[in-house]
Amino acid sequence: MIGEFHGQNIEKWHALLDIIAATHPRKAMTDLFSTFDLAGTTLANRIVMAPMTRSRAPNDIATDTIALYYAQRATAGLIVSEGTPISREGQGYLFNPGIFTPEQIAGWRLTTQSVHSLGGRIFAQLWHVGRVSHPSIQTDGATPVSASSLIAKGATAFGYDEDGKPGFVATPAPRQLATGEVSRIVGDFATAAANAIDAGFDGVEIHGANGYLLEQFLNPTVNDRTDRYSADTLENRLRFVLEVVDAVIARIGAQRTGIRLSPFGKLFDMAHYDAIEETYAALMAALGRRRIAYVHIMDQTGFFYDEGSTVPVSDRIHALMRQARPHLSTTALILAGGMTRERAETLIADGTIDLAAFGQPFISNPDLVARLQNGWPLATPDRATYYGGDTKGFVDYPAFEDQ
Repeated sequence: MIGEFHGQNIEKWHALLDIIAATHPRKAMTDLFSTFDLAGTTLANRIVMAPMTRSRAPNDIATDTIALYYAQRATAGLIVSEGTPISREGQGYLFNPGIFTPEQIAGWRLTTQSVHSLGGRIFAQLWHVGRVSHPSIQTDGATPVSASSLIAKGATAFGYDEDGKPGFVATPAPRQLATGEVSRIVGDFATAAANAIDAGFDGVEIHGANGYLLEQFLNPTVNDRTDRYSADTLENRLRFVLEVVDAVIARIGAQRTGIRLSPFGKLFDMAHYDAIEETYAALMAALGRRRIAYVHIMDQTGFFYDEGSTVPVSDRIHALMRQARPHLSTTALILAGGMTRERAETLIADGTIDLAAFGQPFISNPDLVARLQNGWPLATPDRATYYGGDTKGFVDYPAFEDQ
């Protein structure tokens, strides 16, 4: 059952879902379009809709329009939701639907019910931005928190400017979390995971990528702590991330737990360091021992040019994933970043990955799976409507057969 549609005509909503369901592709004889067993959850294909911030929640609560947006894209084998903050402290962008209040949990239920009614699967991405925030977003104008007190050079959050208008604002120097506070944030992740299951999500993806809080602990160029969460040893570097993972597993189970990582990424002032390969290889081995559902790797090659290496970042990521594969016997590997059908099929065929994640193509192609399967051309997204606004550039992209 879809449940109440907030006063809208439920029969019209069912009719709309029937139209969307008609775009589901038939099973094809290729690995990319075959079913996949994700830790006991059957996915219709190996295509993942990657998490993308869209800032369409005026009150930080998922709306009917957000439910429609995800329902339109439910042909993906797995949808990973936009980053959903685990607390007000963890929020760095206005108008993002969180998962820490009863109203937010209720708001997400229509989305999960809609996706499930179409045979889709959806995980919630649990998000704490750490230092990539702004006092205008925080309760009582508090200073954002992080593993350290080092400012993220050149980073911006989406908050309120000096005139009280929404916009991109420079992030200030954060407050370093005291040792005793770290367990509170670990608890916030676990509670958010339980809230996500209550909201109907099939599982959660812990956001450990793209320069946000977990990576701020992992990266020794950012983490200047001197306690047990410092970056001076491999064990200490991994401590916070693994405590979060263990807490989430304890609350909802390993089969419902995934994580996103971005080795060799540079977003939000994440400099490279000598022990990157060692750190992420050890982390993925530890995750494999925990038998979580998946590890989702983000290739940030499209975001920067790495002048410090003669080996392309993508090649280094692929090598790291192949190195980690023996340690992930029951844990799926997902790769996102510049994905195409051809690249996905090659990486699946050679065993580098199990699932291929597509981001921006899903914005303008709600029927992306059908387009990839049938060789239909892809629509180009309107970048001016990526963040904020109304339904334009959000739920108004037509399916190929409707054009």
